[in-house]
Amino acid sequence: MGHAKPRLHNAMWPGLVGKGGPGAEPPIDLDTMLDLTAKAQVDGTRFDGVDLFLFDPHVSIDSTNDDLQRLADKIRSKNLMVGSLVAPVWPPTGGGSAMGSDEERKAFLTQVRKACGIARKLEELGVRRTGIIRIDSAASPAEWAKDPAGNTKKIADTFRKAADIAEGAGERLAAEGEICWGGMHSVRHTVELLEMVNRPRTVGFQADMAHTLLFTMGYNAPEDRILPERFDWTDQKTLDEGLTKMTDALRPWTFDVHIAQNDATVKGSGSHDKTGRHCLPFDPNGKLDIVKHAGYWLNDREGNAERQIRHICWDGCMFPNAVMTEQKTWNDVLSVMKSVRDAHGWD
Repeated sequence: MGHAKPRLHNAMWPGLVGKGGPGAEPPIDLDTMLDLTAKAQVDGTRFDGVDLFLFDPHVSIDSTNDDLQRLADKIRSKNLMVGSLVAPVWPPTGGGSAMGSDEERKAFLTQVRKACGIARKLEELGVRRTGIIRIDSAASPAEWAKDPAGNTKKIADTFRKAADIAEGAGERLAAEGEICWGGMHSVRHTVELLEMVNRPRTVGFQADMAHTLLFTMGYNAPEDRILPERFDWTDQKTLDEGLTKMTDALRPWTFDVHIAQNDATVKGSGSHDKTGRHCLPFDPNGKLDIVKHAGYWLNDREGNAERQIRHICWDGCMFPNAVMTEQKTWNDVLSVMKSVRDAHGWD
């Protein structure tokens, strides 16, 4: 049975992440990503919106009101809406480590402030009604490991200051856990950090199905692995139990969900550190049953829909440009997104 909610969004940053720079393919411009998204169709269903990375050449974090008016007009012309926004909090994008020097942490907070301002303006322009501001620690596990307790405390302090900014703008922040972000590179460390921040209405978790699968393997935190070493991926029962344990710990904090596939390996491209490898939705090497396992994030323990998740977004980074610019890719993505909503949505 089909449902109208949650809304179905497509991420625009796969046109940027891992692109550009030595040895990498060039970025894919926003117009192309929007066109491919708007043209995708499966049995009359289309994408409802897009999530954006606030970084050139897509959307400048320093966009003027006129820039944002043009962006809003462009997105509206495609019959799309805007959802979550990625704040460019990393040093190479004008931000700074959340556990770094005072100057670095100030740069981190500046990017959060600018992102919240853009979010408010897009709402005023009538093209945004849902979504969060996405952040992370902007620091590596190796740097974090030099002083785990002290660095987690610094990250929590930075996130609390970011929460003050977000609350002033009527926004929420979601920290995306990935094996490449220090202090957020395992389930245990992520929960400990969010508890230390202690702003559950404002600072939560962004769950990406591909990245969080690596949590169960303890890739950068072997002491926190959930699945056994040398796991047999044909053991569906143990996999389901492991994913249940992980989602039970993180779901209460979850504000935003990325539908994705992973083959239990890592990948880096361009300037991006190695993290959970995104796969195409029907990749035979994918370890997730996307529709079933999406329900672990979208439903509570009793199977009731977590209706505070107002849209879900496909995230698939570091694919070749030839794949990214093929319309079939996005029709396939929309097909699995529709199946997720049919299984776990509401009206």
